[in-house]
Formats: sequence, C-alpha cells, structure tokens
Amino acid sequence: MIEIRNVSKTFDQNKAVDNVSVSIKDNTVFGLIGTNGAGKSTVLRMLAGILEQDEGEIVVDGMPVFDNVEAKRLIYFIADEPYFFANSTATDMQKYLSSVYPSFAKEDYYAYLSNFSLDKNRKINTFSKGMKKQLALICGICSNTKYLLCDETFDGLDPVMRQGIKSIFASEMEKRGLTPIVASHNLRELEDICDHVGLLHKGGVLLSKDLEDMKCNIQKIQCVFASNKDEERAVASLDIMKNEKRGSLNTLTVRGNKAEILAIFATVNTVFFEALPLTLEEIFISETEVVGYDIKNLILG
Repeated sequence: MIEIRNVSKTFDQNKAVDNVSVSIKDNTVFGLIGTNGAGKSTVLRMLAGILEQDEGEIVVDGMPVFDNVEAKRLIYFIADEPYFFANSTATDMQKYLSSVYPSFAKEDYYAYLSNFSLDKNRKINTFSKGMKKQLALICGICSNTKYLLCDETFDGLDPVMRQGIKSIFASEMEKRGLTPIVASHNLRELEDICDHVGLLHKGGVLLSKDLEDMKCNIQKIQCVFASNKDEERAVASLDIMKNEKRGSLNTLTVRGNKAEILAIFATVNTVFFEALPLTLEEIFISETEVVGYDIKNLILG
C-alpha cells in the first residue's frame, strides 16, 4: 500500500504540490487526473523517489521511498517522454533492466515485442512516439515490480493499442497483484480502467474517491412529472445535486443509491421516467460543482 501524507513540493517559490494526501490500495488501478501544471508529474516523481518532498512523507509498503533502494525495487516509473539509452535497441534495454530488476520477465518481454510488432534489434531512436510508449510500457510491465507509475501513458497510443495495454494491466493484476498508478489530463482515457481516481487542481487534491462508490451513490434521472404537485413532492424528498429543465423534461442528478431513489419516484406520478448511467466525467463535474468548483474545462480533454 502507498501512503502520501501531507506532501508539498516547491520549485523556485512556485508550489507545484500543496499538502497532498492520498492512499493507494494494492491491486487496484489508481487514476491521477489533472490539467498540465496540476502537479501530477511531480507527485509521481516523488512517489518514485526521484524527487524528495519538502514536507510530509511518502511510504511504500511501510518504507520511506526517497533514497531507499528496497522501496524503489517495488516501483517502475514511466515518464511522459520515456528515456532510452542513446543508440540502444529493445534488446539492449532488456539486458540493462534485467541487471536492475532481478525478476525481469525476459520471455514475456520478447513475446510482447512480437505481439506489438516491435523489432528487438531496431534502434529505438528511430521509433515513433507511439512505439516508444509501447516499449516503455512493456519494459515496465516485464520488470515485475509491484507498482507501475505511468505519466500520460496512453497519450500517443491509438485506441487498439490502448485496449491492448489495458488488457495486459488486467492480466498482470490478476496474475501477480500489479498496482498501476496512471496520471492523465484526460478523464475519458481512464474511465474504463480505474478503480479509484484522485483529481489534482493547482497542486492540491480536489477529490479522491472509489469509483464504484461514486457510481453507486449518484444517479441521473430524466422524467416528466404528471403535475407540479408531483414534482414538488419528489424534489422535497430527493438530495438533488443538479436540476436541469427543458420544457417539461427534468434531468436530475441525485445523490443516493438507486433503490432508494426509485422508491421515492414510485410515490409520485410521472408521464415519463428513465434512470440513466452517469459517465465518470459527469460524476466528477457533479461532485466538484457541489463544493464550489467548475471543472468542466479541466477534465474534458
């Protein structure tokens, strides 16, 4: 388990990370969302032990991570722009990583290279951006670390490749308990893979919640009430986060579990009624608007 407790980091009097506290459970996919400059990369670099925090503490499986070889062996960090040795090939990277990570999965590595049509003997500096991203992910997965830190991992990958990587994540989580931590500026990229999401804004955590709990506790209802009295009775009984009305059609975002909300609507008369699934995007917008933030422009990447 990873614990980030009251962590702050300043560069030249600019506070990149401001009192961030986040817990990341094992064998889950944690998504770190935020615009460019929100502090995502700085948090990941501190978590990887590359940077030392100015305040607070970062603990990985009970160990402080900075300047700690044992803790760092549990972590593989993939930067937004992956680094490879000059004039190296995929084979060269395998030899190097095998010397750093004793459990490096050599056979899996070459199998993944073949599956992704990456030439093991071709110079990496001739690869496209997407190919470099694929290779970096393969290196990270095959290093067999417990935690895989991914900074803008899916940026530059086509939809087919993104699905392929997500499938590999799922397989490795089931097989050995991998815990991926994925930073992105685009919420849509993470909606179908994350178990828990944290939203960074101006260096601080605006929201950190389990996705299943969020989805179960917020409902979207479209309905046309039979009368104004029916509408008044329903609205008085519901914990409404957002109410949009177009003509007679009400679109309500309501806090509460589905069964309770359906029971309330069963007591009033409606001409039309439909419960709709919410996207992760809609959930985040609703949650943050309630606490006074308008983040539509921040997460619609």
